[in-house]
Amino acid sequence: MLIDFVGLGSMGLGMAVSLVKAGHCVRGFDPEEARVEMLVAQGGKAFGDASQKADAVVSAVLNADQTRAVLFGEQAVAQRLRPGGVIISCATVSPAFAAEMEALTEEADLLYLDAPISGGAVKAAAGQLSIMAAGKAAAFDAAAPVLEAMAETVHRLGDQAGPGSAMKAVNQLLAGVHIAAMGEALAFGASQGLTPQQVVDVVSVSAGTSWMFENRAPHVVAGDYTPRSKVDIWLKDLGIVTEIAASADLPLPVSANALAQFRAASQAGLGDEDDAAIAKYFARAGGVSLPGDR
Repeated sequence: MLIDFVGLGSMGLGMAVSLVKAGHCVRGFDPEEARVEMLVAQGGKAFGDASQKADAVVSAVLNADQTRAVLFGEQAVAQRLRPGGVIISCATVSPAFAAEMEALTEEADLLYLDAPISGGAVKAAAGQLSIMAAGKAAAFDAAAPVLEAMAETVHRLGDQAGPGSAMKAVNQLLAGVHIAAMGEALAFGASQGLTPQQVVDVVSVSAGTSWMFENRAPHVVAGDYTPRSKVDIWLKDLGIVTEIAASADLPLPVSANALAQFRAASQAGLGDEDDAAIAKYFARAGGVSLPGDR
């Protein structure tokens, strides 16, 4: 297939390379030219002449505003698709926004798959993502070769856009709360004279562990807050969660508190650091030190 791929970030680049490895022709776009060059070095191509229409577009951008802009705004990537081509939209957005994009796509004689992703950069590079997908049967059929190359598991959640994004919000609720809890636990352990490494060693083989704990806590142990996923990402993702819940008149006090902690950490100057830096925010509040924050 000829695939246009928009958004070559920490996960997007791995996804695009997985498509190349599966034998597809992939044309990539990212505002950072260096990311496009990395794709080209792996066998992909840069965006160029759009006269040859793509079979599919994968949009792996940050949020709803960027999704709208790349599909129908400044980049107008939807116009690069042949009639009947499929848009596979992977950003974390609200179900209502996904439904809106599906309607606009169908007006353009195209197909749309609401397809948020989970798994992190390592699984993205290995073509082993979990994809939470919803859309019409024709969209699933058109996207099948793309999904097969990028994902280990495709969860088929509905026959119209929306449920995929709803499920991603559920996942992000848990992920954000777990990261906040990880940071709080490491700060608490440090206040009791335990090293972060000791906490990681014990919790990772005990009942209190989580995927997020095992993935993020080692960043704190190493004192490495290079952003793989930023603190500020959670202002967006947990913000979406609380907005959806408010529309359903459902209180989410634990999620709301986690969002408040990420917001406070961002205001404290940690917004552009790895989201594991939430641990530094908690530690500073208690007057304890963690690696990389002395």
